[in-house]
Amino acid sequence: MPHVVLVEPEIAPNTGNIGRLCAAVGVPLHLVGRLGFRLDEPRLRRAGCDYWPFMELHRHDSWPAFRAAWPKLRLVAIEHVPAATIYTAWSFAAVDALVFGSESTGLAESVLADCAAILSIPMPTGHVRSINLATAAGIVLYEALRQVQQWPGPAARQVRATVPTSGAP
Repeated sequence: MPHVVLVEPEIAPNTGNIGRLCAAVGVPLHLVGRLGFRLDEPRLRRAGCDYWPFMELHRHDSWPAFRAAWPKLRLVAIEHVPAATIYTAWSFAAVDALVFGSESTGLAESVLADCAAILSIPMPTGHVRSINLATAAGIVLYEALRQVQQWPGPAARQVRATVPTSGAP
């Protein structure tokens, strides 16, 4: 199962939303380095609702501590870098750790150097400099899960839309 790694996240609601996402899909969440909030902060808990007990949360004091604890993960950075590979062109694996940087500064060069790839999410209009951290995590995590778990599975194929057979348009 892929992992989500947040390096020095700054905004509690973003981390709370990502925690809820990780709880929903059963993916471990790693918080690395200095946080811009306390883990008992009400805004963090509110964004994650009451799902924190269902999340596999790992706290690491530094990037080297994370690397030492999880050396076999393949690190995949998600960063707004013009030359980066688009996330849909990457072949995700169960050993991947999706690495996201802080909201204001992104990932340090030393972290990027440890990563097997740097992926980006297209923003074709050019009107914004970045996508919200929680949104970016959701976009890339679901693509990774789709590939790794080969979604949609048999249950998804059984769902059918009903179309009215009357003369209604």
